[in-house]
Amino acid sequence: MLSLLKRPAPAHASDVFLFDDAQLQSVAQRYAAGYNTANPFPHAVIDDFLPTAAAERFLSVFPKPDAPFWFDWQQGDTKNQPKKQGLGHIRRLEGADPFIFSVLAAFNSYPMIHFLETLTGIDGLIPDPHYHGGGLHQILPGGILKVHSDFNYLEKLKLYRKINVLVYLNKDWKDEYGGHIELWDKDMTHAVQKVLPIFNRCVIFNTDSYSYHGHPDPLSCPEGMTRKSIAFYYYTRDGRDEQLDPHSTLWQERPPEY
Repeated sequence: MLSLLKRPAPAHASDVFLFDDAQLQSVAQRYAAGYNTANPFPHAVIDDFLPTAAAERFLSVFPKPDAPFWFDWQQGDTKNQPKKQGLGHIRRLEGADPFIFSVLAAFNSYPMIHFLETLTGIDGLIPDPHYHGGGLHQILPGGILKVHSDFNYLEKLKLYRKINVLVYLNKDWKDEYGGHIELWDKDMTHAVQKVLPIFNRCVIFNTDSYSYHGHPDPLSCPEGMTRKSIAFYYYTRDGRDEQLDPHSTLWQERPPEY
């Protein structure tokens, strides 16, 4: 799929990124014991996930807010995710820097799938070659991402969603800027975890109809800064969350005290 896009061929070896299977397995084994017992739902927060040079390189070629690759956020969902930019589909990246394609492909490769299966205990994970709803995300100052659980079924591939992987690329990000990813309890009474989206921090979590997450308070970073991330979703053939039919994003309301 990626090879069909109109994009520059890698100019040299530094344009190619590959995960090291043995290194990822070491990380997976370190975090696996606590993954499925984490609250409010299985998750892990792993700092320095990418090699530093790769994270720096990716940030250097991350598209600016006015790049042609993004959806026009002003024409998007201004209630639940205003000022959020996304791709929607890998085809929107035609002409982007080749290193972006290399990193995206690495997250769909065997070492990453092997890592996730070891970490989560979920076998038979399948990546999405279209990066539907994933790939690159960017939120502008004042933007929010309302608390929600994600769509649970990928109609095009007839697959059930299992895992989200988010890698943040925000250098010198201060706590007062906000943008924490909040993980909420099943009853939507409070945020159990609030994770600052700092540079090269990876957040991995199971997805079902009650894995509520988001950053519901307006981003207060300075003008000229954005909340940057790359997002990947993984699926299985077998249904999960079988008590519910396939659904789109389930947006949630916070309690009045919030």
